Amino acid sequence: MERVEETDADETRILIIEDEKTIAELLKYDLCQEGFSVKCAYTGAQGMLGMEEFEPQLVLLDWMLPDFSGVDLLKHLTDNYDIPVIMLTARGTIEDKVYGMSCGADDYITKPFDLREVNIRIRAVLRRFRKTLGQEKREQIRIPDGLIYEQERTVVQDGVQVELTPKEFDLLLWMARHPRQVFTRERLLDAVWDYDYAGDTRTVDIHIQRLRKKLRAGEAIITVFGVGYKYVPEET
Repeated sequence: MERVEETDADETRILIIEDEKTIAELLKYDLCQEGFSVKCAYTGAQGMLGMEEFEPQLVLLDWMLPDFSGVDLLKHLTDNYDIPVIMLTARGTIEDKVYGMSCGADDYITKPFDLREVNIRIRAVLRRFRKTLGQEKREQIRIPDGLIYEQERTVVQDGVQVELTPKEFDLLLWMARHPRQVFTRERLLDAVWDYDYAGDTRTVDIHIQRLRKKLRAGEAIITVFGVGYKYVPEET
């Protein structure tokens, strides 16, 4: 199989999958001038090889390829890689744009296009993607020897999932979201069990004890005598 063409630039990596070599080369030249690192692939098969070898951070994908439908390749990319994809196509109807976006494209540029517009679109898509990526990272809270994954409601330490009850997880998450703040037992009861809970503050003590036993670095949950508890994260 023919290897995809490479450039020596070392900035954000962009893979162009476009069977019209003139267009691909023009895009490559312009994007390299803008500081991107670019490879060109002229078939879907070359594009898939380029994904593995080049590990791009964004893909410019032509709709019409000689061996694959660009839309089919788009679906493969969105199913298997977490990177933005911009479709390039001469098909400019609203129906085509809606279909391409619904299949997972992050943007849609019709031919003929202005190179300045392509550059602006690429930078805008990258900004949106990196902002989203940053939000996802914030959903992971570091604890000693591990992470709290908020969306999955799991805690992992040293690569092993810690088995927590729902309330143990909620209590840990609340305290980890508010590092170094001292909370009374009553405040933790209100925050984690809500105001309608009929139990007493000993419930908090019991759950803290369980967390300390289950977590490999339970000393991060500190008793403030006469007041309550605080969580002190691992220093980085």
